Amino acid sequence: MNSALKLEKRVLKLIYLLCILLFTSLALLKKPFDTKALIMGVILCIIVGFSHYLIRRFYPDGDKFMLIFSSILAVVGIAVLYRIDPDFAIKQLIWSILGIVSYIAIVVAMPDLKSFAKYKKIYMIATLVFMPMALIYGLIFNVETYGAMNWVFIGPFGFQPSEFGKIALVLYLAASLMTYENKNVIKDDFKQLIEPAIIVMFSLICMVLQTDLGSTLIFFGISVTMLYIATSKKKYVFTCLGLSAIGAVAAYKVFGHVQRRVMIWLDPWKYASDEGYQIVQGLYAIASGGLFGVGLGNGYPDLIFARESDFIFAVICEEFGMIFAIGVMIIYFLLFYRGIRIAFLTNDRFSQLAAVGFSTMIACQTLVIVGGIFTVIPLTGITLPLISYGGSSMLTMFFALGILQKISEEY
Repeated sequence: MNSALKLEKRVLKLIYLLCILLFTSLALLKKPFDTKALIMGVILCIIVGFSHYLIRRFYPDGDKFMLIFSSILAVVGIAVLYRIDPDFAIKQLIWSILGIVSYIAIVVAMPDLKSFAKYKKIYMIATLVFMPMALIYGLIFNVETYGAMNWVFIGPFGFQPSEFGKIALVLYLAASLMTYENKNVIKDDFKQLIEPAIIVMFSLICMVLQTDLGSTLIFFGISVTMLYIATSKKKYVFTCLGLSAIGAVAAYKVFGHVQRRVMIWLDPWKYASDEGYQIVQGLYAIASGGLFGVGLGNGYPDLIFARESDFIFAVICEEFGMIFAIGVMIIYFLLFYRGIRIAFLTNDRFSQLAAVGFSTMIACQTLVIVGGIFTVIPLTGITLPLISYGGSSMLTMFFALGILQKISEEY
């Protein structure tokens, strides 16, 4: 048995141990003993073990830690959601299973990713459809969710089109920028970059009009990173940063929602009883948790607004402590590292850019939401990848990870 497989099995055993400890503790919180929690923990162990076995057994050439790290985050998320509301956890478990199934299906059914580079127009059309979808829906039906028009509802079901738009945008930029050639002439560069620049600007404008600040930051981070990797020119990065600064000031002047977010960010304590209540309660929860946490079931997540989605990291900090929360951030970093490693190892330009885009997507989304909770940046209201409650986010994240896994099989 090689050392890599030994390490994988060792990490898997730790996941099983973490899963059983978490859900046994959850089962003991209720009187009488909550067998449903223990059953959920066993189901998660089986899903994690079986999915790893399938990837390792039938596709031994690719990255094996991508699925392991994402499984750790999903287990933590479902456990915390069960603590908040068992119904959330059950639904999240279903979404996680569907996500893992899609992850494996991509690896099994999809041919080499490089063969998908020719579908640039399809990715562009998908981007142009998904980006304004929530805005159009919100304007027609006059629907806002916490000040933003970023949801579309079909009957009792709702989804965020921007989550699927992220996937389409990354694939479009990868297909568009893969043909870039350094001409050392501004006019020639302009011709190569004008189309992707227009698509990115259209996407960002749609997000700003929807007052979806989180998605705006994520799309911008993805686009600038992929542009730099494709061109290796810092002047384009600084130009984008300058234009974004102008756009941010303009958005601040035009949209009252943006002004309120910045106002609360600058002094959340001044508005602690009103608009700053969510941030302040989150900071109280983080502070009360300290280094080691108050213990699972001993916190007060009910005092935190959007505890199952935007502020689930604050719940983790309170009940598990800052050391555990830092461990979660390390897992995100390792997930990002594995994705960037895949980009460095592949020789195909389209696959490389797609890997960079999806890895950046994970990193940006994590940093934006955690930065908002700790008031490093204004709160943006997005989900913590693989942990927060949400079907759209879970499916798109596993889809992106599945593509990364597929790319890793090709080098």
